[in-house]
Amino acid sequence: MTYPPFTIQTLAISGYRSLRHLVLPLGRLNLVTGANGTGKSSLYRALRLLGDAALNSVVASLAREGGLTKTLWAGPGTIARSVRSGEHAVEGAARQKAVSLKLGFAGDLFGYAIDLGYPPPAQTAFPLAPAIKRECIWHGAVYRRSSVLVDRNNRLVLLPQTGDDDPIILTKELSSTDSMLAAIADPQRAPEMLAVRESIRGWRFYDGFRTDVHSPARIPQIGTSTPVLSDDGADLPAALETIRTFGDGEVLARTVDDAFPGSSIAIDAQGGRFELQLRQHGLLRPLAAGELSDGTLRFLLWTAALLTPRPPELMVLNEPETSLHPDLLPALARLIAVASGRTQLVVVSHAGVLIEALERSDQCKRLPRKVLR
Repeated sequence: MTYPPFTIQTLAISGYRSLRHLVLPLGRLNLVTGANGTGKSSLYRALRLLGDAALNSVVASLAREGGLTKTLWAGPGTIARSVRSGEHAVEGAARQKAVSLKLGFAGDLFGYAIDLGYPPPAQTAFPLAPAIKRECIWHGAVYRRSSVLVDRNNRLVLLPQTGDDDPIILTKELSSTDSMLAAIADPQRAPEMLAVRESIRGWRFYDGFRTDVHSPARIPQIGTSTPVLSDDGADLPAALETIRTFGDGEVLARTVDDAFPGSSIAIDAQGGRFELQLRQHGLLRPLAAGELSDGTLRFLLWTAALLTPRPPELMVLNEPETSLHPDLLPALARLIAVASGRTQLVVVSHAGVLIEALERSDQCKRLPRKVLR
């Protein structure tokens, strides 16, 4: 069974770093803003951890962050009103509940959640590796016991049945470090699990690009059809050429002209290697990628990422304004708004010019600072 793409309507994070308990409604274009320390980076990392679940790397990712002791909610289990008002200092106390880091989302078609905690005392060989305690997939935008499609409790994964029928057991021996999304493939009995896994695996995260003199984007690379820009931007020329050939070349040309009036891009292909060139008004020759300013190169990298001919169901951008001159930010905002018509976007930013420009978009949903606590 093939399921259509679905949009995330709600994101939930509990017990992760500075985020004690967070439930956010999401739209097509979501803007996360706030001062330093309000939880923007934690929200971005939490989304990446959800993406890691489908790749079976969420446990390894948390271990690299220092394990649960370094990634759990850093505050007390309960916060009195006098503490929130600043009248009294925060004081630690014995935890009343089991340690838990919960991540999940609900969409118009499916929802998914994962709960991680400390491994059993007997498993001490890898002290930084947490254990996956629960996973669940349900139908619809709201979790209900009756809507659960796949349920995982420690090592047991089963399919609940309606009426008096016994649940179908998929496995009783799932490792505590393996996500059921990646470890189980049963298209006949659990096609929904495959649909959720493939959707999450398609998410894209861009956390800035290198633009220094040794940046891979400045060096000619072998050119092949590239509908998805790589994380490091090394295949930028091929990605732009793919947009011109198989995507919307007119939008690409307008975007470049919007940011750099009178300019256009060209791809120099010699011996199978592609090199980006930028033709600018008033210059007798095009500028090669190695000659472009950091800001110009970075804008073209964002252009290739956002105008992808193969838009994902979710794309997350972390501080895309880095190294860009304020004069370029309105053009970047217009580019992001265009991309949000084809993919759901989460943009983490603290650039006032970009924020103001994005807020004027009809599709923008701003996530207020107060919810990032």
